[in-house]
Amino acid sequence: MPMPIAAILSGTLLLLGGQALAATAYVSNEKDDSISVIDLDSLEVTASLKVGMRPRGLALSRDNTLLYICASDSDTVQVMDLASRKVIKELPSGADPEQFSLHPNDRWLYISNEDDALVTVVDTQSDQVLAQIDVGVEPEGMAVSPDGKWAVNTSETTNMLHWIDTSTHQLVDNTLVDQRPRHVEFSPDGSLLWASAEIGGTVSVVDVASRQIKKVLKFQIKGVHPDKVQPVGVRLTSDGKYAFVALGPANHVAVVDAKTYEVLDYLLVGRRVWHMAFTPGEKRLLATNGISGDVSVIDVASLKVEKSIKVGRYPWGVVVTP
Repeated sequence: MPMPIAAILSGTLLLLGGQALAATAYVSNEKDDSISVIDLDSLEVTASLKVGMRPRGLALSRDNTLLYICASDSDTVQVMDLASRKVIKELPSGADPEQFSLHPNDRWLYISNEDDALVTVVDTQSDQVLAQIDVGVEPEGMAVSPDGKWAVNTSETTNMLHWIDTSTHQLVDNTLVDQRPRHVEFSPDGSLLWASAEIGGTVSVVDVASRQIKKVLKFQIKGVHPDKVQPVGVRLTSDGKYAFVALGPANHVAVVDAKTYEVLDYLLVGRRVWHMAFTPGEKRLLATNGISGDVSVIDVASLKVEKSIKVGRYPWGVVVTP
């Protein structure tokens, strides 16, 4: 029998709502001073948004309405309203912001200032600097634990992880790792911290409770010189099954068993892979490739690269809204 008019209208509204809420990826392009917008249904770039100079790190507010952008050469963190896709304000970030991490309270932004050997803490609602914390030389990576207790920074030249107590904004401990640590990522339960070392060619898995290294992962790719294996970005699945590690100029993403630490596979992506982000439901993983100027789309279930999406020049950071 024919479908009732009310049901047809209801279905149409749901469809329109689904289109309005389609998942979207935002990719920072260092050389173009832009953000590429990717529709994750069509896997195509739908817009290019001009931002500050040399955008790198990206982060989203908890409600996914605001995009924070490290405009490194503009010495600022820009705040973009995603509804209008306009930069609505700039935060006092300190010099040369590279990476940052937003506290679970959705207010405190912890920012690495590479040139000044500082971590700057900014309240994103009042726009006030809450603290500036001395760390090692050339700070880069930044992560806040899921419980909000720890902010951890990496210093590329000092080769350390710096543990900041967020209740006092004091540096309380340091963990020595391999050369040029670039990125840190907490496990979903907050018990482990994964830290990549670009020049050391390793990833250290650190026990958060003791702040001691539990395991050091090394990578060997057939036909790729060891000097080109330079781990940078790390992403962990929420079920604790996989860790994905971007291996820089090795042009591969390593797939690691997050429980046994065995390297399961190496996935060939574009040139100079930097950072990664999951699509909703962790069905796909997006990887930015700086030199080839594209984003590789990895199917997580099959561990296969299914597509390459051309973006701007030197894509670096990537985040996804549901």
